[in-house]
Order: sequence, then structure tokens, then C-alpha cells
Amino acid sequence: MKHIVIFASGSGTNAENLITFFHKRDNASVVLVLTNNPNAKVINRCNSLNVNCLSFNRVNFYETSRVLTLVKNNNPDLIILAGFLWKFPETILNEFSNKVINIHPALLPKYGGKGMYGKHVHEAVVNNKETESGITIHYVNESYDEGAIIFQAKCNVDESDSADDLAQKIHKLEMEYFPKVAETLLFPEE
Repeated sequence: MKHIVIFASGSGTNAENLITFFHKRDNASVVLVLTNNPNAKVINRCNSLNVNCLSFNRVNFYETSRVLTLVKNNNPDLIILAGFLWKFPETILNEFSNKVINIHPALLPKYGGKGMYGKHVHEAVVNNKETESGITIHYVNESYDEGAIIFQAKCNVDESDSADDLAQKIHKLEMEYFPKVAETLLFPEE
């Protein structure tokens, strides 16, 4: 059985989708969700899905080994950042080399970097009159959104699209592709 640990900061729709996807399989499971937001909706989603979810603060994440120890104790084969907004510490990246992935709501390298998440990305794409956007699933390194790209999926951006319209298109791509790409990384031989 392969183990997955998810980091999330907000509503947890991607985390819920991943949990549900792997719950239907007998070869992998989300064993832990960690959040930096004690009020995140992802906590309620995890509770309803019977998945352990714990919150942590900046000190536990960056200055102590508490979060690293939690992750190591769950022996993950893959660590997935699903709407996680903090920069990931090198201590965890070094321990789990090429096992930490993230999803970004744009076609990197465009619209990446610090502060480029969620509605900020969609507003920038629409304001710059881009004709396409999409998702990028990539490995995480020490810099925001600069890890090696694993997968991208595109959608059209229509002239009439608002940032909210684009967000809905991106969300559909995330729901469709994120679990499948994670599964491919866990089981490359299949």
C-alpha cells in the first residue's frame, strides 16, 4: 500500500478529490492531511472522510522538526501540495527528494511565483488578455513554482471570461487530472 500525505491551506476541494479517488483503490491511500490554517475547510472535509488532519504553525514548520517528524512517521511515497500557500522547507524537500508535487492554476512558467495563487492568477491571466490558461503539476523545489514540470492541461480563455469563469474552468481541469497524475507517479510501471 502506497502512502500519500497532503498539505492544504484552504477549502480542500483538491484534497477531498484526491482522498476520494484513492479511497476507491486498494493500492494507495491518503494517510494524513496537514494544514497551516486551523480554520481551513479542509479539516471538516477530512473529518467527514475519516482522514487524519492536523494543523501546524510557522514555528512547527520552519523552526522545529515537528512537521518533518509527522511526515516521516507516515512514510509517504508521495507528498502532494493541494492549495498549500507557504513556501516548502528544504528540510522536508531534502528528506523526500522528487516525492513532493504541487498543482498551479496556470501554465507555468507564466503566472508563477510568490503571491500568484488562486484568484490572483486568474485575474492576471484575464487582465493580460491571454487566450489560454490551464494547470501545471510540478515537482516542488526551494523556489515558488520553479520545479520540473510533470504535466500540463490547457483550456481556452474567452474574451468574455471573468476571473471567476476562468477559475471554474481551471477547477474542472484540477479535478480531472490531479488524481490521475498522482497515480501515475505512484505507479509508473502500470
